[in-house]
Amino acid sequence: MREPLVAVIVPACRAHQTLSQTVRSLVSQSLTDWQAVIVADDGCDYRDWLAAAGVSDPRLIFATTGRVGAGPSAARNVGLAATTAPLIAPLDADDRFAAGRLARLAPLALTHGAAVDNVAVVRDADDRPIGTLFPEKNGAALGSLTASVFLTTSVPMFPVCRREVAGDWDEPLRFAEDVAFNLRLLERLGAIPLCPEPLYQYRVRPGSLAASTDSAAAAEQAYGFMLARLDQDGFGLADEGVRAAFRAALHQKQALNRAFMASGFATFQEFLAERAGAANGEG
Repeated sequence: MREPLVAVIVPACRAHQTLSQTVRSLVSQSLTDWQAVIVADDGCDYRDWLAAAGVSDPRLIFATTGRVGAGPSAARNVGLAATTAPLIAPLDADDRFAAGRLARLAPLALTHGAAVDNVAVVRDADDRPIGTLFPEKNGAALGSLTASVFLTTSVPMFPVCRREVAGDWDEPLRFAEDVAFNLRLLERLGAIPLCPEPLYQYRVRPGSLAASTDSAAAAEQAYGFMLARLDQDGFGLADEGVRAAFRAALHQKQALNRAFMASGFATFQEFLAERAGAANGEG
């Protein structure tokens, strides 16, 4: 059988509360030429679990890390190895795609190597919008994203990209692994199309990896690991200017994370939204 155009890679670890809604957002895509590789990282049989929840589709395939808690990078690498689709798209097991996301980004990724959209941050408990990767602008035209602009952001970014330029994920990184993956991608490509529409919902949920009680400590550890790797081997980045910018950005992220730890906010994204509102004179 012919491989689909896009493989959506979904790492799943204790994903029982959210995965059915995540997969439903894929089933609703207007572009139908996709498959989802759901990689269990907790020993769960998600095929049977999803079927029991009323979700089944022949485009869903299932894999496993063979471990419990190997981490999202290890799970994504297993998913990458399980498909030969020309395009790949990461999706966390508690996030969602807007119905037109793949239709919008896949053609751009085929032409330019990768494409991204303006990620929407949503509080999962009540669907309340918290913010976006970039400020929303009505009627904004297609833009472009470079490594230098990416390094100023603090919201996770999820590109659709060509398999041959994607690389893999760093398995020792269990937090902020998207930062290294995306920066290497941008270094390879130079700049990629940026759609102004928020087509990816990054959902903030208590207990998730990014919103757990120890998320700030995990971020601190991840930033320290990346700084050490930059000093040791450049962390897979060929351009010294990009390495220097990454080092400076990581120090800024450390400072922001420490401010979050002292703030009393429950989640980092809500802390960022409050800071942005204060800077704009809101509230």
